[in-house]
Amino acid sequence: MEVLAPAGNLPSLRAAVDNGADAVYLGFRNATNARNFEGLNFSDEEAAQGIEYAHKRGAKVNVVLNTYPQVNDPSEWYRTVDLAHELGADAIIMANLALLKYAADRYPDLHLHLSVQASASNYEAINFYKKHFNITRVVLPRVLTVPEIKHLKEHTDVELEVFAYGGLCVMAEGRCYLSSYVTGASPNIEGVCSPARHVKFENQGPKLQTRLNEVLIAEYDEGEEAAYPTICKGRFEANDHVYHVMEEPSSLNIMEMLPEVIEAGACSLKIEGRQRTKSYVATVTKTMRQAVDAYYANPERFRAKGAWLRTLNQTSEGKTHTLGVYQEQWS
Repeated sequence: MEVLAPAGNLPSLRAAVDNGADAVYLGFRNATNARNFEGLNFSDEEAAQGIEYAHKRGAKVNVVLNTYPQVNDPSEWYRTVDLAHELGADAIIMANLALLKYAADRYPDLHLHLSVQASASNYEAINFYKKHFNITRVVLPRVLTVPEIKHLKEHTDVELEVFAYGGLCVMAEGRCYLSSYVTGASPNIEGVCSPARHVKFENQGPKLQTRLNEVLIAEYDEGEEAAYPTICKGRFEANDHVYHVMEEPSSLNIMEMLPEVIEAGACSLKIEGRQRTKSYVATVTKTMRQAVDAYYANPERFRAKGAWLRTLNQTSEGKTHTLGVYQEQWS
């Protein structure tokens, strides 16, 4: 079972590798990846350094290329495919059909991972991508229960990568239409929801207000920890109450269902959070490494340790966690 960690920059990549990641994923400093936040991601030179650092320590590096090129100038996306291969990346994570075809035709030796942005949640779709683009792995959307993952694995030989820890989104895997509506900037094209240029933190007397393109997202009392303003986790007034109308801040954490997820056929546990700090990457990677190793040391007696959960809750949104849909019993 692979522990796959996020790397928003070179220090985070090193922290991930040094704390037990089997692989990391990273994006370049442009709109080709869905975490195009200012100050994040890699230059060409930094990516080369990161890949060298990881490979010397036995870890793999996957390049994220999961936004959608537009007709006016798709050259940056194709250049990134070429660059990832040139730098020796172990895989590219993609969703766009044209990019998949380009990469499959031009670099048949390069592993292609189907991005969660492709929303392939059944084996027919996954096998379609395998047949036409020879994908070796799919990143599953966070909408499948554990029995559904097991059923899917019984009908495909494509590797299954699942989200194990990190932030959740009420939108279809990062396609934030709410953000697009308010800012006019599409995450699928620009690679980021709630772009920093539309974000405001304003003091209003003793209160701190956060806004996204003039839309009030939340108001905080003095001393209260303020979150980055995203609409889905905003505090709005409804029925005379101000609360998190759409989504309570919480992080996905599958630790309590780790055996079930592994035995369902997943091959990789993905930690979300390329926009998070080096400390977050180190802490979560180390804890997940310990849990996975503990499972394989004694699968039948595995239990999620309280210390692991407490440690991870300190890095969670809202200081709490959820098993998400992994525990849902859909009917």
